[in-house]
Amino acid sequence: MSAQDDAQATPGESSNKDHDEDAARSSIEVPAPAPTKTPMYQAFQAARYQRQELIKQIQERTRRRLICYVAGIRTLIDRDDTLGFMDLLHNVVAGHNIDLLLHTGGGDIDAAEKLISMVHNRVGDAELRVIVPDFAKSAGTLMAIGADKILMSDTSELGPIDPQIVLRDDHGNYITHSVQSYLDAYYSHCEALRNDPSDAVARVMLGNLNPATVKLFEAWRDRAKKFAEEQLRLGMFRRSSGLFTKIAAELTDTKTWLSHGQPIGWQTASNMGLIIEFVDPASEEWQSYWQLYCLQRLAVGDRQKLFESDYASLSLDGSTS
Repeated sequence: MSAQDDAQATPGESSNKDHDEDAARSSIEVPAPAPTKTPMYQAFQAARYQRQELIKQIQERTRRRLICYVAGIRTLIDRDDTLGFMDLLHNVVAGHNIDLLLHTGGGDIDAAEKLISMVHNRVGDAELRVIVPDFAKSAGTLMAIGADKILMSDTSELGPIDPQIVLRDDHGNYITHSVQSYLDAYYSHCEALRNDPSDAVARVMLGNLNPATVKLFEAWRDRAKKFAEEQLRLGMFRRSSGLFTKIAAELTDTKTWLSHGQPIGWQTASNMGLIIEFVDPASEEWQSYWQLYCLQRLAVGDRQKLFESDYASLSLDGSTS
């Protein structure tokens, strides 16, 4: 066919050509249908589906978004947790009430501040509650007191705010130090040497304590106390008055709390002045939280962390204590 013949093609031929072009264009613009879940995939993910269905049921009852951070016993709060919290907050509407189910042994204070700030920014003027089914220690306690209130029951515990810092020793090994315990030892031996300059034990012990480390730890101690005050003032007591300076001092007083792991139960926390909502362990409400926590705890290894909501479910290996 000549160029002239082509220009004078019949209406039927032109229509077929247009149809072919439309079909080609549609095949590009319309995405392929999402593949359905295979039976084997569903079987592998059955436990996750069960937990997320329970989260949905809890949300229907509370009318609040529920996000969960459950850490293995050997893991620490660290900067990498930002990834998980971004997933948790991915589709949470700004200004919506949020419940944060929190289980952690503590970790990096700077990371804890960033994580709870992320949640605060999403909550805005709405209400943030932290649910502690088991324990939220040290930096976890710092996160919890930034909520408007903390939900606790007989199994729940907070902990003293005693920063733990990981330093490398002379042999290249990483050692976790309690900031306040290190400082207490330094001050104690200094006092002993002042009282008796011939005290050989105090002199030897002071020789093993690095003055630069002492200065570093003093800065971390002050940082923890200041952060606790800010969390209480801007979080728990943003709508009411409270003795946030006094409470922060009590939480960081290692003379009151004789060990890093000493539990602070709901009654002690309430008597201290924290805004605690006690939930009867036999109630349907607490049983649903506890069931969810048990399922999540079984899904997390000692060195793993689980970030979970009705939408996201992310398991990551964490830095270890």
